[in-house]
Amino acid sequence: MEISVIIPVYNKVDYIDRCLESILTQDFSDFEIVAVDDGSTDGSATKLDTLAQHDDRVRVFHQPNGGVTAARRHGVAEARGRYIMFADADDMLTPHAMAALHEAMVTSGADEVIGTFTNQYHAHCDSGRRGWHNSDELIGALLSIKNTFCVLWGILFKRQLLEGCLNAPREIIEREDSLMQIKCLMKEPKVWFIADEVYWHEEDVPNTRVEDLRMIRIYDDEMRRTLQPKWQVMEPWFLLNQIKVYENFLYKRQFHVLNRYYRPLRQQVDSRVPWLHRLFLALPPRLAYYPLRWFKDRMRKRAQRQ
Repeated sequence: MEISVIIPVYNKVDYIDRCLESILTQDFSDFEIVAVDDGSTDGSATKLDTLAQHDDRVRVFHQPNGGVTAARRHGVAEARGRYIMFADADDMLTPHAMAALHEAMVTSGADEVIGTFTNQYHAHCDSGRRGWHNSDELIGALLSIKNTFCVLWGILFKRQLLEGCLNAPREIIEREDSLMQIKCLMKEPKVWFIADEVYWHEEDVPNTRVEDLRMIRIYDDEMRRTLQPKWQVMEPWFLLNQIKVYENFLYKRQFHVLNRYYRPLRQQVDSRVPWLHRLFLALPPRLAYYPLRWFKDRMRKRAQRQ
């Protein structure tokens, strides 16, 4: 078995059919789908079992709700493939995805191969990266939440690279995919980028997840531990990541977070962090909200037009 595609599923009954169809119709034959139902309550589990009965390439596992990272970890443990892909249940693979990623993996000898993707606004997201790329530079892009490359989905991994990288705490429900990729990149793997469009990513799908300060503290602690071997290099990127998350809170008008968590950042930030983000942090939250909202809305509209 060459490729195992791991799909964590939690209450995605309206999307499962098209996701699995996009994989089952690939022009690459040596693969399996490992779907992990994470305690769904909307009929997703039944639908998965029905699909598995009609196609032996689909294997379904059920677990009590433990979060997306636990579901991915379960999937990898059950997988039989030499290489691992991840797909979200509300996304799709392009028809040539597996063939393109697998060919690049075999010819390059990489530890992970990253393709390009398109979002539901039909914007083709391409970082312009090709060939080999430095792990530290990719970690910086992920921490700055400014990457335009696939984070976890749209990537083919050597199975061994994932060892020890699927241990994020249960409480982390946002950006857990970036954390997992950063754990992989801290091993300094050989990363190869290709131009092929391999993934269709649905952004802004409605969900019930709520990012609160308790989760942010747990996330920050886990990220610090992950980055510690290269802390001198990574600290400015880590601080920028904290500011970016603070800006997301401001965008949602959750101004209380400054005094409860983010005020100490003002004492740590220096010229290594871009001036615009230093400005948003320095301003009173209710004042920072207006230029921040203008800036984010403008960036979002530009991304949708691309």
